[in-house]
Amino acid sequence: METIGLSNGEWKLMHVLWESAPCTITQLVELLRDDTGWGKHTIITMLTRLEKKGAVTHKEGGRAKLFYPAVERSDTQLQETRNFLSRLYGGSLELMVSTMMQEESLSQKEIEELYTILKKAKEEQKDV
Repeated sequence: METIGLSNGEWKLMHVLWESAPCTITQLVELLRDDTGWGKHTIITMLTRLEKKGAVTHKEGGRAKLFYPAVERSDTQLQETRNFLSRLYGGSLELMVSTMMQEESLSQKEIEELYTILKKAKEEQKDV
C-alpha cells in the first residue's frame, strides 16, 4: 500500500470524515470550526488535495457534494506509523522504545500498556 502522507491539518479533516461521513463542505466547516477556525475555501482546498492523494472521494448529492474517506483509518494510521519509524529510527521499533526509555519519557502506565500489547501479540503468534 502506497503512503499517502497527510499533513496535520489533513489528519484533522480525515478524523472528522472517519467519524461523520458523508459530509458536505458546509458540514465540515461547522464540525471543524471550533478546533481550527477554517472557512469554506480552506476546506475546499484541503478536500481537493486529499482527493488528489486518493484519501477522499465524493458523490454528487442533491445541491451539495457528499465527501467520504477513500481509505480506512486503521490502514492510514499503520502507514503513518511505519513511515514515522522509518524516518526517525530506520524502521527499528527497538531503537524507538530504547530512546524513549533513555529519555525517561515513558511513564509506568505506558510501560504496562506496552507489556500488555506485547503479551497479546505473543499469544496471537502462538495461534498462527
